[in-house]
Amino acid sequence: MSATLLIVNARVLTMDPEAPETDAVALSGDRIAALGADAEAMAGPECPRIDAKGATVLPGFIESHLHLFMGGSELAHLQLLGVKGPEALTVAIRTYAAANPDRKVIVGQGCDYGIYDRALTRHDLDAILPDRPVCLLAADHHTAWANTMALEQAGILHGAALGPGNEIVMENGLATGELREFEAKAPVLRLAGEHRIMAGIATGRDPVPAPTRDEMLADLPAMERGLHHCARHGFTSLVNMDGNRYTLEVLDHLRQAGRLTARVRVPYHFRNDHALSDLETASAMRADYNDDWLSSGVVKMFMDGVVDSGTAVMLNDYPDQPGWRGEPLHAADRFAEICIEADRRGLQIAVHAIGDGAVRRVLDGYQAARQANGARDARHRIEHIELIDRADIPRFAEMGVVASVQPSHPPGALDFPLFPTLDKIGRGRWRDAYLTRSLRDAGARIVFASDWPVADVNPLRSIQAAVTRAAYEGAQDETLPLRDALAAYTIGGAYAEHTEDRKGMLRPGYLADLVILSGDIEAVPLDRISTLSVEKTICGGRIVWDAEANPG
Repeated sequence: MSATLLIVNARVLTMDPEAPETDAVALSGDRIAALGADAEAMAGPECPRIDAKGATVLPGFIESHLHLFMGGSELAHLQLLGVKGPEALTVAIRTYAAANPDRKVIVGQGCDYGIYDRALTRHDLDAILPDRPVCLLAADHHTAWANTMALEQAGILHGAALGPGNEIVMENGLATGELREFEAKAPVLRLAGEHRIMAGIATGRDPVPAPTRDEMLADLPAMERGLHHCARHGFTSLVNMDGNRYTLEVLDHLRQAGRLTARVRVPYHFRNDHALSDLETASAMRADYNDDWLSSGVVKMFMDGVVDSGTAVMLNDYPDQPGWRGEPLHAADRFAEICIEADRRGLQIAVHAIGDGAVRRVLDGYQAARQANGARDARHRIEHIELIDRADIPRFAEMGVVASVQPSHPPGALDFPLFPTLDKIGRGRWRDAYLTRSLRDAGARIVFASDWPVADVNPLRSIQAAVTRAAYEGAQDETLPLRDALAAYTIGGAYAEHTEDRKGMLRPGYLADLVILSGDIEAVPLDRISTLSVEKTICGGRIVWDAEANPG
């Protein structure tokens, strides 16, 4: 075997406990051929060489929870993160609208719940742009605000019947403009012409009517934008945490054209209005897509919403809403039934659960599956875990449940403000919020992700947040050591996918997925990690991102 690419003069952190550090990596085709001195010995004089110049080389980052199709589409939307107050919002919307006269709907991303220091209404947006549909999405994507024209054209100004947990907020018989959860937002997003892209998260089913070839070709740029954005940040594996067969078909089209730049796993999104028999779709997706580039075999569900809108499910009342604890999206018995059947089929389960009530219900469902089917190495997952009752923490290790957490999500850690989220949680529960270290110390397997486009996909910013986040008042330190944070973005992500035997580490025979940073991540101060960038991303032995070829 001869080397096809040699990386030298590197600070290689392999994530392999048997050989954690070295200085060179040789690739042969799509596999790692050798490390260290053995790597240099394999490279002939004609072998291409990359001088890492003392920078860190890592296994390719694994983004364990993102929304790739949606995120790629939203890169072209109005970006509102950090915009605050009526004047700034007016300028942002009108400037974007003028520059995009052909947009069917002005869609904004990253709108702060407190952008006006009160609830935003359709009248506020009418005052800015009354003659074009406008829809602004919160950063967490669980709430949107639409103007009157958007509500009228979507047919929901007078409300609509929705499933549990979804709400068109009404006042005096008319919608206020606030739309809570995905079913409520879907009619407006359909106006924007993005219903095919959004179908995986909005309905979990394939778009109706079935997309034509021309419609699929029209959707490809959004997917490619998402893939390119992830490649530039060092990701070689992605778990797209919404999904349907159409998403896989779009990715497969890119693969056949030689334009797939990352390995992608796409779950089947099982909503609360689906029948148990719909799990056959998840089994069929796994049968048809089950290789190292495109795979399925996962069932994704939502148990609750988010803290800021009061849709996260809590064990206790919200401090500002006596008697309200949120509404679970699945009844306990029904959820247990779904878990038992999915687990019986050998499918992995991943559930969005933010409130402590939701986390407990999900754990109870997983326990029911173990009791019904017997224990197996299922590695079922819980996504987010923003609040947890201390009594439930040991259950993760006891049942082998993976804790999928986002270092960018805790208020004050990165881009999200401390309030109103901490007010909604209540000061008395701050000690039980965002417990990354507590879960790790109790034996839970931790994986990191961003939930992009909910938060910035950049893993270096998330790693910095994970190792530097300040403790809330009355809470303990929840930071992780740097190497643990790196593991959560590499071998931890591979473990969560059952692929730790071939990726997540740099070891001979493993997949040739790796990232070269712009400097030594262990030499910079912890609060400066985000100043580093990705110089090269290599997936399957192919360079899919090269900073030198993409200046700026």
